[in-house]
Amino acid sequence: MRKQPRLFLIGALLSGTFLLGTGSGAAAQDHAHMDAGAEAPRPPAKKMRWSDPAAWPGGKVPRAGDAVTIGQGQEVILDVSPPALRSLTINGKLTFSDERDLELKSEWILLARGELEIGSEAKPHTRQATITLTDTVPNEDVNTMGDRGIMLMGGTLNLHGNRTSNTWTKLAKTANAGSTTIEVLDASGWRKGDQIVLASTDFDSKQAEERTVTAVNGNTLTLSAPLNYMHFGEITFGVDERGEVGLLSRNIKVQASEDAEKSYFGGHIMAMAGSRMYVSSVELTRMGQNMHLARYPIHWHILGEGQGQYVRNSAIHNTYSRCVTVHGTNNLLVENNVTFDTVGHCFFLEDAVETGNQFIHNLGIMTKCHPDGKPCVPTNLRPGGAPAGPSGQKAKDVLIPSDNTASTFWITNPNNTYRGNVAAGSEQIGFWFALPEEATGAHEGKSPDTRPRQTRLGEFSGNTAHSNFDGFMFDRGPKTDGTFSVVGSNYHIGFVDPTDTKSKKLVATFDNFTAYKNRNNAIWGRGELHTFQNLKLADNGIGYTHAAGRGPNAFTSQVMDSLFVGESTNIGNPSTPTEIAYGRSLPFPEIADFPIRGYEYYDFRHDVKNVTFRNYEDNATRQASAISYLLYTSFGVSTENSVEGMVFDKAKPVYFPPVERKWANDFGGRSGYMGAAFLDKDGSVGGIANGHIVFDNGITPDPKACEMKPSWNAAICQGDLGRLSVGGVGGPGAFPVAAPGATPRAGAPAVAPLPAAPRPPAEPIMISRNGKQVELTGETSILSGSEVKVDTARKEVNLALREMDKGSWVIFELPGFASTAAGTQQRSLAALRKADSTSYFKQGDTLWVKLVVAEAGSPMVAAGALGPRTSLVVSR
Repeated sequence: MRKQPRLFLIGALLSGTFLLGTGSGAAAQDHAHMDAGAEAPRPPAKKMRWSDPAAWPGGKVPRAGDAVTIGQGQEVILDVSPPALRSLTINGKLTFSDERDLELKSEWILLARGELEIGSEAKPHTRQATITLTDTVPNEDVNTMGDRGIMLMGGTLNLHGNRTSNTWTKLAKTANAGSTTIEVLDASGWRKGDQIVLASTDFDSKQAEERTVTAVNGNTLTLSAPLNYMHFGEITFGVDERGEVGLLSRNIKVQASEDAEKSYFGGHIMAMAGSRMYVSSVELTRMGQNMHLARYPIHWHILGEGQGQYVRNSAIHNTYSRCVTVHGTNNLLVENNVTFDTVGHCFFLEDAVETGNQFIHNLGIMTKCHPDGKPCVPTNLRPGGAPAGPSGQKAKDVLIPSDNTASTFWITNPNNTYRGNVAAGSEQIGFWFALPEEATGAHEGKSPDTRPRQTRLGEFSGNTAHSNFDGFMFDRGPKTDGTFSVVGSNYHIGFVDPTDTKSKKLVATFDNFTAYKNRNNAIWGRGELHTFQNLKLADNGIGYTHAAGRGPNAFTSQVMDSLFVGESTNIGNPSTPTEIAYGRSLPFPEIADFPIRGYEYYDFRHDVKNVTFRNYEDNATRQASAISYLLYTSFGVSTENSVEGMVFDKAKPVYFPPVERKWANDFGGRSGYMGAAFLDKDGSVGGIANGHIVFDNGITPDPKACEMKPSWNAAICQGDLGRLSVGGVGGPGAFPVAAPGATPRAGAPAVAPLPAAPRPPAEPIMISRNGKQVELTGETSILSGSEVKVDTARKEVNLALREMDKGSWVIFELPGFASTAAGTQQRSLAALRKADSTSYFKQGDTLWVKLVVAEAGSPMVAAGALGPRTSLVVSR
């Protein structure tokens, strides 16, 4: 642990003078803790040069190891590079001269209502200015803000370099491996000697490459060394996969000294209440203190209102903990910045109370979980059948539990603006809407009106995510202790008044999002009334999946006016024997036959309108399809899902893969996937208007009533389609029913909380029809007019139908059952078939039941509550 010595501000003792310690003795000269209360009026500043002995007590310019204080009412112009200082406290003002290159070294800099200025917004600094934060005196805690930082207690930080606009661009054409030149869209203002970074354009985020520019000729840059990887530079099949190139060099640099490369204890900039930061065109490197809370490269800490403050046009690279942290502060501007090789969540909203902040045109490259190259231990869904985690959340080498599933943009409150940003290569997630139920951290229990999961979406438009595991994640929000679950823990629906769920519901619109080369999902969402429009998704393992958990609503999600591309001309950098044989990189090289899919249906009501699918074709290695289902969801897929206006260009419209655990994203032991279905409103998928595309589960399709599609593992069926469940009545095997307002559990790999004591396994339920038999452990889709046989040793079961029209029916043959809880007895099986209300017929040891839907169409109910509209208990 780092110690907290006393601090004694000698500048407060002698007003109007510049004070310093005396050589090495300054190290023992502690400074008293300072209160950042109301600031007293200040006299006009008296300007003096640092190099002028007359500016200093005793006529001596500060020497190495001195603790220097600039008093109130004084402005010092730094016109020389002083020797390394013990500390620098600024109660007045320190301004860097723009006449020569300068470097200031100090253990720490405290802006105690004072100001540090290097250039101004109106007149940016033009020479090289470097601040190096040393750590020869460890374990300090300056005014509770730690050590080795620029720390603001009511102070002002003005840093304005001269690289103010063209901070990143894109490749104009593909740069091949081995090339020493690249062509970019815009190299204006870039210079020989600049450090640049090329983002990965493949699945592997670590294919990002840093180089020095040795020559500039128009938009052609000559590099200091050949490229190790191909970096793609084309718009392919309508999707812009031109790799980004970021500028890392700035003429103002803030850094820790080189020892930080081994300790991962870098510098930090922290602004407390009453402070102001205006940072533009600054390079921050070797910053952030790994495993230390609140010690980040740049950090607004509980300022409240931050209107007018910003970090713009800056480069944050090779750092050890985050990039930009916005904590308890609203209405900041974070714009046009480049980050590279950073650790933990990069652009970070901390306590979920932060609103009105604008994140615009930022580029984040290579976000990692750990500074030493250790792999992430993530908590996510991935092929293989079981979620990865949550052991990584308990690790002792991450700052907060979710940092082992690191994201470039960590978003805890949706009411902020994200426009034109690029998450170009995180080891885990690009954009993560990780919404807690209420305020967390320092604001837990202190902000009762904060309800992130019920708050409107501000703006999310024009963003791009590539070379991540998951590109866009709207799920898995943290609990107050920072841990999270893959199990439906981030249900979102916006309300006009977030504190009143009876107020008007709001549609959240995500516009013009591009995602490519994400290993798992381009998009994973959860919530209601989510609209995604103008998507451009390509080269992802899975394009789009969306979960829900509560209703009724007009829809859960809808995708409109979008483009999905299975495989583009960007072949990546194949490296494994499997990839080389295949001819391109693969999302999961260890599972080469992983079936790539564009749009996945999951639980609840999802609509797809006016979407084009390209290049989803089978080959000798793997299957592909434009439309599919989540493999292999435990929770039911709504039969009310719909599509219209589909276009397929070299794309197999549908493929529902048969059960094979190695492909599974969710394999929780229930058979919700058996109900996979959607309504083809205009026949643009199967050629039959208002036909249902259903999974060939052995029960739903009937060759006499459906057009079988063997290559799809599906069928096109006409008639009323709904969902059938046959389950227990309390005790083992009962279907869980969510209490009103309960957190939904759609998508869970387990269907109910673990019981207090182990329960014996429930007897299986087997359903058969047309000579085929399957075990039913959840729901299946079913056509009205179907007859099925139910075999089970259970003493009683609940037969249930939902999402069916009034008058629709299913007949059940139940060997060994004797009675029903309701219904009219019929004299024969023929009479039973003619009955227009729920009825039963008993013959020998077999009971036949005709379950008739008594009400028109079922409204949507919670996905975790399989309580149907029409049900009947039968007993032995």
